[in-house]
Amino acid sequence: MTESTSPPALVQIIRDQRNRQRGSLYRCCIVFITLLIVGVITTLLVGQSMTAPTEAFRAILGEEIAGVSFTVRELRFPRAVLACLAGASFGLSGAAFQVLLRNPLASPDIIGISAGAGAAAVFTIVFWGATGLSVSIAAVVAALVVALLIYLLAWRDGVAGGRLILIGIGIAAMLQSVTAYSLSKAPAWRLEEALRWLTGTLNGATLAQAAPVALTLVFCAAILLSHSRALSALQMGDDTASAIGVPVARTRLLVVLSAVGAIAVATAVCGPIAFVAFLARPIASRVARTGGPLLLISALSGAVLVLLADFAGQHLLPARYPVGIMTGVLGAPYLLYLLVRMHRKGGIA
Repeated sequence: MTESTSPPALVQIIRDQRNRQRGSLYRCCIVFITLLIVGVITTLLVGQSMTAPTEAFRAILGEEIAGVSFTVRELRFPRAVLACLAGASFGLSGAAFQVLLRNPLASPDIIGISAGAGAAAVFTIVFWGATGLSVSIAAVVAALVVALLIYLLAWRDGVAGGRLILIGIGIAAMLQSVTAYSLSKAPAWRLEEALRWLTGTLNGATLAQAAPVALTLVFCAAILLSHSRALSALQMGDDTASAIGVPVARTRLLVVLSAVGAIAVATAVCGPIAFVAFLARPIASRVARTGGPLLLISALSGAVLVLLADFAGQHLLPARYPVGIMTGVLGAPYLLYLLVRMHRKGGIA
């Protein structure tokens, strides 16, 4: 055996490769955090009237400044905070599903979880006249029930990614029919509220709304990040992961429940902001130029995506558009591209 292929040399090669990947991940985190800081500052300062940085900072700290305090503290700051938290929740959840099922189509947007939350919310708004907390609770419960139903229907001596995705797409179509029926029966005064919720919007955001999203995100992120090594093993296949000691069934269940919990609460507050969960990990992967779960970077990517999309929809176009429309414009072409590419490769499984 030559010196270049000796075990110490191989160990050093692996160590160097891990160091390069770690450095790439650190640089990627710095890039997204920088973009987040710039985006939040821009959101606080720019609007129908420009605000000086010092005045915005003083207003956030609680100082009363005429014409500034209400705009910054009650409108812009809660909107920026909720955009970051919701985007991080969507991005983290989408990355967890895509890694777990080893398929870029395995996003809550695609497999029916967001559709379940949307159908329940619209039904309660239209037929029960529910508002606020009642709608949020219905959306969270429906998302959890739909996720469990999809998981059980896809189970056959384990869960295959392609089977789960196809079942999820079918259930999503059924739930969208429920949503369409509910909207067709909605009186005019409730139709507007239901459509506003379905679009996905940050209008009227408050720090009180951001609090449950933040708590859920911290809890679910802790569970998912603690299982990142197990997810890396699952990327190589269930048999390989089981062979190296990963409890496959328990890991899958914990990851699914945590990912659904994160996206369900964010959806309950902001509505189903389209394609953020679907796009966050591909963007993170392109920037990081490395493999692995990329959970943290996907969360940062989702936060940046929602924050910048909301700013563009509010200030960079002739009319104002909800954030869900802006992310939908970005996500739909990528979905079509991905479907064409996977069709050429021979399927989605």
